[in-house]
Amino acid sequence: MRPSMADRRRSRYGRYAGGPDPLAPPVDLAEALDAIGEDVMAGYSPERAMREFLRRGGRDQRGLDELGRQVAAKRRELLQKHSLDGTLEEVRELLEQAVLKERGQLARDVQMDDGDRALRELQLDNLPNSTAAAVSELSSYDWASHEAREDFEKIKDLLGREMLDQRFQGMKDALENATDEDRQRINEMLTDLNELLDKHRRGEDTEQDFADFMDKHGDFFPENPQNIDELMDSLAQRAAAAQRMRNSMTQEQRDELDALAAQAFGSPELMQSLSQLDDNLRALRPGEDWGGSEEFGGQEGLGLGDGTGVLQDLADLDDLSEQLSQSYGGARLEDVDLDKLTRQLGEQAGVDAKTLAELERALNETGYLKRGSDGQLKLSPKAMRQLGKALLKDVANRMSGRQGQRDLRHAGAAGELSGASREWAFGDTEPWNVTRTVTNAVVRTVAEGGDPAQGVRLDVRDIEVNETEARTQAAVALLVDTSFSMAMANRWVPMKRTALALHQLISSRFRGDHLQLIGFGRSARVMDIEELTGLDAMWDKGTNLHHALLLANRHFRKHPNAQPVLLIVTDGEPTSHLEPDGEVWFSYPPHPLTVAWSIRELDNAARLGAQTTFFRLGDDPGLARFIQQMAERVEGRVVSPELDDLGAAVVGSYLGGRGGADSGGQMSDWYGGRGFWFGG
Repeated sequence: MRPSMADRRRSRYGRYAGGPDPLAPPVDLAEALDAIGEDVMAGYSPERAMREFLRRGGRDQRGLDELGRQVAAKRRELLQKHSLDGTLEEVRELLEQAVLKERGQLARDVQMDDGDRALRELQLDNLPNSTAAAVSELSSYDWASHEAREDFEKIKDLLGREMLDQRFQGMKDALENATDEDRQRINEMLTDLNELLDKHRRGEDTEQDFADFMDKHGDFFPENPQNIDELMDSLAQRAAAAQRMRNSMTQEQRDELDALAAQAFGSPELMQSLSQLDDNLRALRPGEDWGGSEEFGGQEGLGLGDGTGVLQDLADLDDLSEQLSQSYGGARLEDVDLDKLTRQLGEQAGVDAKTLAELERALNETGYLKRGSDGQLKLSPKAMRQLGKALLKDVANRMSGRQGQRDLRHAGAAGELSGASREWAFGDTEPWNVTRTVTNAVVRTVAEGGDPAQGVRLDVRDIEVNETEARTQAAVALLVDTSFSMAMANRWVPMKRTALALHQLISSRFRGDHLQLIGFGRSARVMDIEELTGLDAMWDKGTNLHHALLLANRHFRKHPNAQPVLLIVTDGEPTSHLEPDGEVWFSYPPHPLTVAWSIRELDNAARLGAQTTFFRLGDDPGLARFIQQMAERVEGRVVSPELDDLGAAVVGSYLGGRGGADSGGQMSDWYGGRGFWFGG
């Protein structure tokens, strides 16, 4: 039957409430990888970087720290809100009501003997200040008021239900207005339970013993334990919480409750059975926290059952705090008890923790992180490519924003194929690489659970186009200053981001070019991108531009048919050089000999035809004059970018340097006239 128009008008749409949203987007690995990459470039190990991201969370994702703060806040709230004298207060109120009603009855009963009335009033007037002692004294009192007697009997009933509720959650409500038959069933259950636990302690119980017990008394255990271990775990956790509650009380409160306990249901046997149960559980589960205590400072009194529940909540919150801290060996987010977290903080907290666990698992399983031979996590080549793509996209956005245009990628004059292919991007006009395109479609179909035998549908993600040569090859040397001043001035990460963006550009778009990364501090060395990205800041006095230029010129000579492009990122003048015997010589302020050796190698680069660009970081006037003079000597360029623009400046200079400078010896803009389009 179709709903009427009125029914449809009454329909309401809201947030999905049946658990995690089935239409929610998958975990954002790109955001996680970007954050992890940033931390790795700042000197963190990949493992620590992943942990830090999980702690911080993402743009729309609460992290472990936030969940941990909520756990701590709820714990404080429970302690600051409650006190543990709820049962004692309730007993005092019932006692006062009973005595007040009894006094009223004595005053109204004109037929009562005056001597009897006086004796009763004297007994009521001289009740002890202790609630427990007053209840004990009145247990044999002959009540004149029927209502007063009922209120007094409620005390015994309340104590019995509270004592049971401490051990069996929900008993207080379930046994309200309990009959003698109900109390008998409870005594019988406790007797059978203690017998079962005694047999288990001796190793004499069987599965049938447990099954028989549950068949007979299963309605007392709504949590429905499946075996005796689950039954003991549930009982021991609550009994231990009850003991911690008792430990948290004042000595006066404990004494009062001990004295009142004998009045529970008017049955001393109940307390004996409960005491035996506690002894059994202590012996069977000694690992539970039986000795802890808490300091409550609130005004809202808790009964024994509710207080035990709060102590259990506090224990749950302590467990969650440890799980969320991930501070123990071998910690994984799968350790977080999602059911417990949802129960304590709400459904969204459980969803957040599950999403973080999925992120952790995805990072490990999708190949972005891998363990090296030393057992430590490392960024995989796949992760490096993904980071490089993100950085290159950022560079493209900055360059496009500065130029107010979006350059296109053109085929070479002759449209000559380079032999390489790449992902298609909007604006490409090159021919498809059919073999790679179809292969990508088949692989994707299988990965998505399809059967290629049933046919393959092309997706835009599958398309690859043939690259064509637009110009000659280039031999590129990127020299990056790795002296300690770079790290001190917060230039360390931008330097690494720049190197990674340039590496990604050349490896994905200009595969015929030859890039060499050279780091120079007190000495210089050639680095691969993984080594440079993971390089820690070191206290390395010295800026050995001479050694770095030696390595760059060696790189240029290995590729005599390529256009040399020399890119130098530094924030200081050269203060060290290599002696003829290979030893490093350091001097500050810069020694004329160090400057001379550096200029000599810069001249050698110019004779090899290198297009040179200096990227000066910092505002030191002396450094600015020195670098300007060096650049003018070799008809090079000087760029002084802001740190955020360093990547765009270096990439733009590379693109311009490949084609040479314009007639004025200056690059007209960071593109240098190079037609290029950053896809994605």
